[in-house]
Amino acid sequence: MNTFAESKTNKIKSIKILPGRNKTGKSESHEVLLEMGKITAIVGPTGSGKSRLLEDIECLAQRDTPTRRKILVDGEEPSYDARFSCEGRLIAQLSQNMNYVMDLSVQEFLTMHAESKLAENIENLVETVFEKANNLAGEPFFKDTPVTQLSGGQSRALMIADTALLSQAPIILIDEIENAGVDKGKALELLIDNNKIVLIATHDPYLALCADQRMIIKNGGIEKIIKTTGNEQKKLIKLKELEETLNSLRNSLRRGDIL
Repeated sequence: MNTFAESKTNKIKSIKILPGRNKTGKSESHEVLLEMGKITAIVGPTGSGKSRLLEDIECLAQRDTPTRRKILVDGEEPSYDARFSCEGRLIAQLSQNMNYVMDLSVQEFLTMHAESKLAENIENLVETVFEKANNLAGEPFFKDTPVTQLSGGQSRALMIADTALLSQAPIILIDEIENAGVDKGKALELLIDNNKIVLIATHDPYLALCADQRMIIKNGGIEKIIKTTGNEQKKLIKLKELEETLNSLRNSLRRGDIL
């Protein structure tokens, strides 16, 4: 862990996706640059190939996946160890389903993870991750709550905070965060504040406009790359207002204020 913490792989500045092919064998026409501190949204209908793209990035594909894409790390081909070693993984992926198999409390889980990363000031770090997770979750939970009893939204909130603050992986892949029941805006802010390369597969227009760029996936291939414009940022403000109104209504329903 000390070696990984000091290594070049923990300080990745960019990932480049070189074109492959779509489901019909047609060549993609776009290469994509993913940079530290930036969000890229992956958008397209169900079955279009969003998850396949995430998998290509996760395995640092070298023309050896069905899409024939190639991934460069800081402009270079990744080493064999970077691709296949169980140690020092470059990528943390949050899937749509979160399940825990260890019978630990939230505090025990976070403490064990922090210790495994040889983190300093573990007690303070665990407290910070716990507070951030509760800030994201729709329903609060406690340090002594068993992780196996967390709801789906609480589990995702805990793992988003854990990934942002404890994981040393510089690349974060998130599959449909809008289905998690967490505060989407705060989740993105938390990830960006920690200078990660963030990719989000989403159907949510709010999340898509929050991103610095959007990859449009069609028929298994990258169809377009769209940079977020100033006009779209203005529309994002209106969407955010609507989101806040909806969240307020949801919270009122949970409290029983609205019948």
